[in-house]
Amino acid sequence: MRAHEAGILHADGYGAAPQWLPYPGDVMELLPMLWPQTVGRDADGVLTVGGVRATDLAAEHGTAAYVLDEADLRARARAYQEDFTAPFARLGGAHVYYAGKAFLCTAVARWIMEEGLGLDTCSAGELAVAQRVGFPPERLALHGNNKSVAEIRQALDYGVGRIVLDSLEEIERVARVAGELGVRAPVMIRVTVGVEAHTHEFIATAHEDQKFGLSLSSGAAKEAIARVVELGDVLDLRGLHSHIGSQIFDVSGFEIAARRLLTLHAEVADEHGLAMPEMDLGGGYGIAYTSEHDPMTPGDLGRQMADLVERELKPFHEAHPGAPAPRISIEPGRSIAGPSTFTLYEVGTVKPVALDHGAVRTYVSVDGGMSDNVRTALYGADYSCTLANRTSDAAPVVVRVVGRHCESGDIVVMDEYLPADVASGDLIAVPGTGAYCRSLSNQYNHTPRPPVVAVLDGRSREIVRRETVEDLLALDVDDTPRKDQDR
Repeated sequence: MRAHEAGILHADGYGAAPQWLPYPGDVMELLPMLWPQTVGRDADGVLTVGGVRATDLAAEHGTAAYVLDEADLRARARAYQEDFTAPFARLGGAHVYYAGKAFLCTAVARWIMEEGLGLDTCSAGELAVAQRVGFPPERLALHGNNKSVAEIRQALDYGVGRIVLDSLEEIERVARVAGELGVRAPVMIRVTVGVEAHTHEFIATAHEDQKFGLSLSSGAAKEAIARVVELGDVLDLRGLHSHIGSQIFDVSGFEIAARRLLTLHAEVADEHGLAMPEMDLGGGYGIAYTSEHDPMTPGDLGRQMADLVERELKPFHEAHPGAPAPRISIEPGRSIAGPSTFTLYEVGTVKPVALDHGAVRTYVSVDGGMSDNVRTALYGADYSCTLANRTSDAAPVVVRVVGRHCESGDIVVMDEYLPADVASGDLIAVPGTGAYCRSLSNQYNHTPRPPVVAVLDGRSREIVRRETVEDLLALDVDDTPRKDQDR
């Protein structure tokens, strides 16, 4: 693209499809890697999921709506449990924790519990969801860089299996609460291992200049370990934890992280005589949002992660013959919840906008936007989409799917091909919205948040109901009497 003195908006070729987005042979084709496992089209071209037509979902539950394939989410959770258990059996086993921050409600917590996974929580609210469904406390973890005393007390009262310590100050806080309750708190130390995942800077979490963890290179991690050991009467040091980022498509970063954690693990054994039984390598496994993404399967991940851990364990076993290896745990969230859900919107306005050099940008406005999916505005996330309510023989055109909110950055899908006859009243489905979309949702412009509709075996039900205007107004505290109250 030739540069233009007035900026990119005036450059030759601006408004065309990006290079990674191929012209579709069939604009109605569904790429399996983007969609839940039960998604297809019926004879009329209508999108179906779990045997339910998108048009029926819109009629019953309205739009915008998150549509979750329960069988798909359960299958992905089960795959991680099975595909990590088998290859790690020779290494003492592995434990899979679902990262609840991706998406959590009581139904999902119950499914995760039934599939045998553990659950990561990061707040009193997430922990309360787990408590409501009776999640086994030993399979729970509490994360967070600024846990309150109330959250720590809530976790210890319930008996969570691990609290991940994130700072030197937090060590003292947890120790104090544990002492008050007369318990010994099971803790892990989050180590900043200095591995920078190739991802957006806002979701890379193992480089030095960010808020999470205790630095390995500065010595803060070793200082934290020493302090926890000193407080051994109230703190039970279970192991080390790291998380290198999100939307990761290979295991090279995990190999370096495992090497550095295991070196530190061995130093703890030498210096403190303590064989920590656990080690957590975090999560962050990527998913396909568009055709340019090529995620690994849980099976491939399990085999490769087991192989790399086994390689990195050799120096430890040579230096400490007979010492037990730590049990590895991982924390997938996005890769379980993300592909299981799509968001269903109704088109309101289709607006062609003339650009320089004769180009035209077609803006397709839908009845949602950054209130239900802020990821595009937040860090430039890419998405795909498809026409969901009918078939079309119209030629493909590049469109930009945008929301209804008062922000120019309110973009849902930056660039995608849709049939040229897309019009008001059509339904648009955006896949890959199961992770972080509902979790990061908001009420901008006083917009009630959409429901989460679970589909299974030909039936749909709301597992999170749609918010109403009454819900929004119920939070207001207004001590000025209304006119009808004066009479």
